[in-house]
Amino acid sequence: MTAAAAMAPGRRRRGVLRETWPLLPAMVLLLLVFVLPLLLILPESFTVDGKPTLAVYESIVGDGYYWSVIGRSFWISILSTLVCLVLGFPVAYYLVRLVAPSRKRWVYMIVIAPLFTSAVIRSLAWLVILGRRGIVNEGLLGLGLIDAPLRLLYNETAVVTGLVYIMIPFMVLTIAAVLENVDGSLEEAARDLGAGAFGTFCRVTFPLTLPGVLAGSFLVFALCLSSYVTPALLGGGRNKVMAMLIFEQFMRVFNWPLGAGIACVLLAVTLLIIWGYNRVLSRRAVGSRGEGEAML
Repeated sequence: MTAAAAMAPGRRRRGVLRETWPLLPAMVLLLLVFVLPLLLILPESFTVDGKPTLAVYESIVGDGYYWSVIGRSFWISILSTLVCLVLGFPVAYYLVRLVAPSRKRWVYMIVIAPLFTSAVIRSLAWLVILGRRGIVNEGLLGLGLIDAPLRLLYNETAVVTGLVYIMIPFMVLTIAAVLENVDGSLEEAARDLGAGAFGTFCRVTFPLTLPGVLAGSFLVFALCLSSYVTPALLGGGRNKVMAMLIFEQFMRVFNWPLGAGIACVLLAVTLLIIWGYNRVLSRRAVGSRGEGEAML
């Protein structure tokens, strides 16, 4: 074995270390704010009165109330994510493809402006907008479209509305970041070859921006699922979600094992859904890319 060959593994290790060391701060932060709390909570869920037991998980699995709260939490989160995607993709496309470069910074500022305000303030604003004497009801009454104020608050629609308003900038910015790197000449080539606007979007634009759609959906879904303030304020306690239930068990009832168990169940189900969602979209992306390449 030559000296150069003997030194090659050491060089490769140094090269890998040189490429990965910038990730070290993020990995340490992830360890401190995610992995460490999880390691502290997980044993708590298996302990009752200082004794190891599965009673907490048995009570969660066997009680239909917890499953109804889990189902409501995921339904609200999925619906909010889909609405954010439907509303956010056209905004991202307009921002990247149609806005003049000199005005793009101002449009970006408009998109991210709500993020400078606390989620509590934005949720309280929706209380004013959707209340019985709020802007929406007063406007409809003034136009003669309704005879009595509508019940727009303290239901799932109000919660979804508030979550969409708060989360949609994350979807827009994530999709726009990927769309910026998509060559616009590919869309022009598709149209030159006879594809219409809708066909170009389905076969070229959307498959190429799928990483942004996937990342934005994951981000919005996770944020909606873990949201506490907006469901608590706009739901009025009548539409309880998992974050509210976990908070009550830890901070009001002081039933830490049950709160830890609910948190662990929520995490496990969330990871399972994200894994399945990723698998489905990845397969569709491969098929869509194949169709796009065949068309071009």
